[in-house]
Formats: sequence, structure tokens, C-alpha cells
Amino acid sequence: MATLEDIGVAAAINILTAIIFLLAFAILRIQPFNDRVYFPKWYLKGIRSSPLHSGALVSKFVNVNLGSYLRFLNWMPAALKMPEPELIDHAGLDSAVYLRIYLIGLKIFVPIALLAWSILVPVNWTSDGLQLAKLRNVTSSDIDKLSISNIERGSDRFWTHLVMAYAFTFWTCYVLMKEYEKVAAMRLAFLQNEQRRPDQFTVLVRNVPADPDESISESVEHFFLVNHPDHYLTHQVVYNANDLAALVEQKKSTQNWLDYYQLKYTRNQEHKPRIKTGFLGLWGKKVDAIDHYIAEIEKLNEQILEERKKVRKDDTSVMPAAFVSFRTRWGAAVCAQTQQSSDPTEWLTEWAPEAREVFWSNLAIPYVSLTVRRLIMHIAFFFLTFFFMIPIAFVQSLASIEGIEKYAPFLKSIIEKDLVKSVIQGFLPGIVLKLFLIFLPSILMVMSKFEGFVSLSSLERRAAFRYYIFNLINVFLGSIIAGSAFEQLESFLKQSAREIPKTVGVAIPIKATFFITYIMVDGWAGIAGEILRLKPLIFFHIKNSLLVKTEKDREEAMNPGQIYYHATEPRIQLYFLLGLVYAPVTPVLLPFIIIFFALAYLVFRHQVSKTNSLSSFNIFKIP
Repeated sequence: MATLEDIGVAAAINILTAIIFLLAFAILRIQPFNDRVYFPKWYLKGIRSSPLHSGALVSKFVNVNLGSYLRFLNWMPAALKMPEPELIDHAGLDSAVYLRIYLIGLKIFVPIALLAWSILVPVNWTSDGLQLAKLRNVTSSDIDKLSISNIERGSDRFWTHLVMAYAFTFWTCYVLMKEYEKVAAMRLAFLQNEQRRPDQFTVLVRNVPADPDESISESVEHFFLVNHPDHYLTHQVVYNANDLAALVEQKKSTQNWLDYYQLKYTRNQEHKPRIKTGFLGLWGKKVDAIDHYIAEIEKLNEQILEERKKVRKDDTSVMPAAFVSFRTRWGAAVCAQTQQSSDPTEWLTEWAPEAREVFWSNLAIPYVSLTVRRLIMHIAFFFLTFFFMIPIAFVQSLASIEGIEKYAPFLKSIIEKDLVKSVIQGFLPGIVLKLFLIFLPSILMVMSKFEGFVSLSSLERRAAFRYYIFNLINVFLGSIIAGSAFEQLESFLKQSAREIPKTVGVAIPIKATFFITYIMVDGWAGIAGEILRLKPLIFFHIKNSLLVKTEKDREEAMNPGQIYYHATEPRIQLYFLLGLVYAPVTPVLLPFIIIFFALAYLVFRHQVSKTNSLSSFNIFKIP
């Protein structure tokens, strides 16, 4: 069990790690050769030019301006300076609403922390409950004297915690009500100022029944002319054009090679570029590169034209789905929200996502298959959630002094040293849990795609929902129940079964020390690591060195990336849960959560304004 000294060591490690990440970012972002990595949005919008095209050779790659190193922290006020309306124009309303979640965390927990530390902490500290609990062999540490566990049984001091719990609840509801009003006003203002979009008048129709006398297109037109004669405008059936898409992608690659060799020739017109037509250009006949790729593009254009005709004429290429457009939003809303047929498995309607948000491969999944897929994924998620608890509990048991001594007794002399012991108890459990959860969002996203959702935002919402349920069961309940039971095992064995619930009631607040270590690893060092953008940084320089041939390639290499909603939002929900549960019980946890919300707001506000935005376009169903 982590003591106050262990928490201090863990805090020192994570603060040092966060500072290293922030300093590394502050220095790397002002280097000219990293400019496209840390300001990709500005390049794509044409409001920033590359510093590599001007100045001396050294200054093209390394910032030699010493003054800029003295102002290396100016990104912090700059991140907070952009007004919210400008932020909405720059990154979208979804990103602005997402950032407000972190502000909600600060608005809720800062007043709660002040109230809890001024009232609950003195009440807990001046009690002697843990002294009496030690007589029942309950394990505790000095930091637990700040929790409700230190209150004696039957004490009138419990009324203080009850009153504070109601006060915290009312304050949270009040802040949420005000924020919902603010977000609703932002949404209305956004809709008033926004131009009309086709998807606002369009409905996606799936599982169109086959008719031997009509094509899918004719069936759709006939059905909506009969059932929505006053509002139906037009429709577009969905085609299976995977082969056509492959040809278009091939043409895009070939055009890129042509642009590269034309650019190469304009720089040196004395020698026309030549290539070998064999495998990867390693052997074969040598030909003129420009003429070769022009001929290849002409050939691909003919193939694309033939494939397009084939798709339009072949009835097997038509999927049982269509986008139906209406004359008014009201007509589209009525159609999207009502059952269209007496058979609830046919003519399924929903609001059409934006074209860039459609997950095309799921459009043709029939209704029966869709139901079976979702049932399979529900069962798979059940087993994933509950069986994942086994390796987590096992590794968590190893990430303790007793576990290491049991499975590696030869390390006993090393781990009994104070510093090593503090690192193991204060830092290791949090980092182990963090490592176990790294690949979980990707697994849940694959499961959502298998279920058959047709928009990227719906995929992200389903993955986020499951991630939160997983955190609730495994990270929160699993860590509390299993961890407390393991730590109080000796007490359980020496008392009657009727006393075990009371012992667990004392032990649960004590588990706050584990969550403190996890918040420091994930919410401090982890958030600071987000701003470094290490993965985009490495990938950009690899692509720029080996794969970039044209300016278009360079733009693709400096992809701004995304803030993945399904990976970040469940983490916020977990911290809200921890804060609200432990506020009246163990208030010592609250400052750690406040630091997370403040640091995350600063980091993600910078990310949204300079680099990436939310991964999907309609996460919060704004329009």
C-alpha cells in the first residue's frame, strides 16, 4: 500500500517526466525542420510558409535566434489567447465543445476541493478511527488519516460527510445545467450562421427490399413518391465501387510520379529523366519517365471510364441502400424519425452523415446480419471486460512489494530499499495499468466497425461508450474490490463473515492512493506527452526523407492528425467519476484531478488551435 512518501516519490517522477516532455516540445517546436509537424493546420490553410526556403544553411534547420529560446514558453499564453468564436471557425464546434468539458471539470472540482479541504480534511484528521481499526488488522498508512476511514464507527462526524455529499451533488448539477445552456446557445448560434448543407435535407435508407419488377433505384423513387409526395426531391443509390476506387487510387499515385519527374526535369532540362519499367524500377527496358507516366495515366483514364460504366449497368453492383433528399428539413426529419414500413426490418431510415463521414463498407450489411453482428459484439465485449480483469489483477499483484518478493525472492534485498520501495508502490501500479489499456481503444473501434455503424462519429461514440463501461468495471470497481480484498486478506481470515463488509467499507477509501498514482501517470505525464506529438514527429521525418517526392506528398506527410474521441473522452469520464466518488470520502485525491483538468485544457487547446482537431465531425450531434 502506498504511503505519503511513496506518493511523493511518484509525484516527483511524474512531474519531472511532464516537465521533460514540455521542455522538449518547447525546444523542438521552434526548430525550422519541425515547423510542419507543429503547425500543420497553418500550412494547409496557407497562412504560414516554410522557413527552410530562406536564410543561411544552418538557420534552415536549427533555430539560431537565442531570443526565441528565452521565450520558449510563449505557446502557453498563445494557446489561451484565441477567442472561442475564432476557435469554432478554426477547428469546428465539436472541438470547442470538447474543450469545454475540461473547463467543466475545473468549475466543478475547484470549489469542491476548497470546501472539502477546509471542512472534511480537518474533520477526518482529528479523528482516531484507524487507530481502532488496526486492532482488527486493517492495513492503512498516514495518508489515509485524511479520509473517511479515520472516522470512528457511530460518530456524529459522519453527518458532515453526508451534508457535503449533498452539497457536492447540487453544485455539480448546477454547473452542468449552466454548461448545457451555454452549449445549447452555441449550437443555435452555429446553426444560424452556417450555410445550408445537403446532409441536413438527406436521409440514409437501408435494407431496401428487392423487387423482381423494379431496380433498387426505381423502388426507392416509387416508394418515396407514394409515401412522401410533398417533400421528396431526389435520391442516389449506393454502388459497390471498390474496384473503381482502387483504379482512382492507382491513378492518383501515377499522377504523383508524373508530377515528380516533371518537376525534376524543369530543374535540369539538359537530361530527361528515364526509368526502368520492370519490378520496382530495378530492371526492364529504359524509357522516358514523363512519356511513360503520361501513357499510364491515359490508360488508367480509359479503365476508370469502363469501370464506371460497368458499375452503373451491373445490377449486382447496386447496394440495398440510398441517400434520399427532401425539399425541406421538416420532411427529412419526419422520415428519419419514423418507421416507414409495416415490416420493421425494411426501409430503415436515419439521418444521413456528411459525405466525408460515411463509413461506406458498412452500408450494404443486411438487417438480419446487422442484428447478429451486434449480438456477437455484445457477447465479445462481455468476455473482454470480465476476462481482462484476470491479467490486470495478476500483473497488479506483481507490481507490489509482496508480489515481487513472492515471485522473485532474489530481489528482496533490492526492493526493500526505501527509494526502490517507494517507486514500486507509488509509481509501478499506475504505469502497469496504463500499459494494459494502450491498445484497448483500437480493439473497441474494430468491434464497432464490425457491428455495422455507417458513420465515423457513431463508430467513435460506440467505442467511447464501451471504453467507459470497461473503465467503470475494470479500472474503478475492479481495482477497488479486488485490490481492497487482497490488501485486507489477513483481516478477512481472522474475523467472522458478518464483519467483512465493515472491513471493506473501511478499506475502499484507502484505495484512493492507487488512483492517485494512476492519475499522475495517465493525467500528468500522459497528457504532457500528448503535446510532444512524438509519433507524428518521427513519421514525418521518415516520410520526408524516404517517401516525399512532391509538395503534395509533403502535405500528406504533415497530416495534422486527430484527437481521438473514443480514446480521450472516456478518460475524462473516469476522472469525473473518481472526483465525485472520492470528494466526500478521500478529498486528498481532488488536487491531482484538478491538475489533470488544467493541464489537459492547456495542452488540447494548443493542439486544437495549431495541430489537430476532433477525429469525427459530428461527435456531439451538433447539427
